Amino acid sequence: MASLFRAYNSFLTRRPILGSSLSSAVLFGAGDVVAQQAVEGKGKDHDFARTGRLAAYGGLIFGPPVSAWFGVLSRLQFSSPAKGVIYRTFLDQSLMAPLAVGTFFTVMPLMEGLGFDESKKRLNTNYAPTLLRNWMVFVPAQLVNFNFVPPQLRFVFIGVISLFWNTYLSAVNAAGDGGKKPLTMEEVVEAAHEKTK
Repeated sequence: MASLFRAYNSFLTRRPILGSSLSSAVLFGAGDVVAQQAVEGKGKDHDFARTGRLAAYGGLIFGPPVSAWFGVLSRLQFSSPAKGVIYRTFLDQSLMAPLAVGTFFTVMPLMEGLGFDESKKRLNTNYAPTLLRNWMVFVPAQLVNFNFVPPQLRFVFIGVISLFWNTYLSAVNAAGDGGKKPLTMEEVVEAAHEKTK
């Protein structure tokens, strides 16, 4: 297992955008599998096209720019390590997080073939509550990430946390607009808990 981790770490160091994009594809796909099986209880009715769309989104749309963004953040110089952690977290969550959440709810309906009207509805319904929940999860996570994790592994660290976040995103996106308020993280966790009883 240690040699596999070393090989993966080496690959991320040599090819950061490709490695992070592949990791992102796997984590988005895995998050959708968890959403469909543990939260929605689909069982044999699993929507493999949906999982493929989420994996494609993670690998092609989310992974490359976010990996490059982590590279930019790691190259920024600050007068002290503590300032670096705080400023990197602030920059990430004030610039990249709003863009990433908005992109997700804009692009996913288009990838589903639902058109711009549905894309606009999902964005309007889900953007603000999802961004607030993002900050609840990722501000503390990024403080840890930028303080303790080596630069080449920062995308991976956040990726592991993102497995749970991607489960939430997949469940919220699958719920669509439907004229109701977006799912909360508590509702997603409760549904997953009920399905595993």
